[in-house]
Amino acid sequence: MNYLLDEIDKKILDFLVENTRTPFTEIAKQMNVSAGTIHVRVKKMEDAGIIQGSSLVIDYSKLEFNFTAYIGILLSASNKTQNVLKELATIPNVVEISVTSGKYNIFCKIIAKNTEDAKRIIYQIDDINDVMRTESMISMEEHLSDTNRLIKAVSV
Repeated sequence: MNYLLDEIDKKILDFLVENTRTPFTEIAKQMNVSAGTIHVRVKKMEDAGIIQGSSLVIDYSKLEFNFTAYIGILLSASNKTQNVLKELATIPNVVEISVTSGKYNIFCKIIAKNTEDAKRIIYQIDDINDVMRTESMISMEEHLSDTNRLIKAVSV
């Protein structure tokens, strides 16, 4: 379903990007439209797949998960990708997975408590059938993590 955003939709998204918990009545009041308008517009954007739920941001460092690494995964054959993706998805510490071109077939992000925990997770990834080798890159600092920032730049 194609859905073209207009200025009202864009403003609604701006409010929701700032705070997904903003009540529709508050958005309506600020935009000088009815709450029903906001509800209908949000529902249309959900039906079109533009809005997909809302998210919760967890600060894992507060839970003593202070180690982040990115793992490049080289497979024995490209046709093994789906099997490896399924196995990676069973590891709770793997929080992002991308199929990539270039040096690696798959690139993923892990969050661990410390280096020992990270080593355990990386060995678990290494043990997946058809994983030839992995390369780990430790994150020294996460400078930017905001998947919603692009919408602020999208023109209607």
